[in-house]
Amino acid sequence: MEYVPELRKKYKEVIVPALTKEFNYTTPMQVPRLEKIVINQGVGKGIADKKIIDTAAEELTAITGQKAMKTLSRKDISNFKLRKKMPIGVKVTLRKDRMYEFLERLIVVALPRIRDFKGVNSKLDGKGNYTLGITEQIIFPEIDIDKITTLLGMDITFVTSAQTDEEGYALLREFGIPFKNLKKN
Repeated sequence: MEYVPELRKKYKEVIVPALTKEFNYTTPMQVPRLEKIVINQGVGKGIADKKIIDTAAEELTAITGQKAMKTLSRKDISNFKLRKKMPIGVKVTLRKDRMYEFLERLIVVALPRIRDFKGVNSKLDGKGNYTLGITEQIIFPEIDIDKITTLLGMDITFVTSAQTDEEGYALLREFGIPFKNLKKN
């Protein structure tokens, strides 16, 4: 028997029928799906200290289970002491099973660990995609708090195949992302 992440099963067995009913789709192929999750950390302090970029890459690799890529600057900006092709951040793009596993860990383990957590904002980008900003990487259990030198935030972008914000919101709501103002139709 092959391993299938819980959220992938939930998508096929629960979410597809629910969204088909809610939006009156004629075929299950019309139901929006989660295509990828992109986790991005901008590390501006990395210009002065190269170790911070390496540490951020190691931490992001531990959180996602996939090797993090360093992002490079595109142009020189003298005010920030920035040169072209200097590493200024790290990112990971998750797809398929790793994406579902990360999403489940995010919803079940990481988000509830945020102090005074009341839910995440429900502002999508107009095309059904959603970006969640996290201020500290220590909400993930994979990070050892004792080894932290600097607190780094990250942006987690959920890229969906939804055509509208309403469809994207419904998809992410069904996956269990805890939005602040949960509106049921």
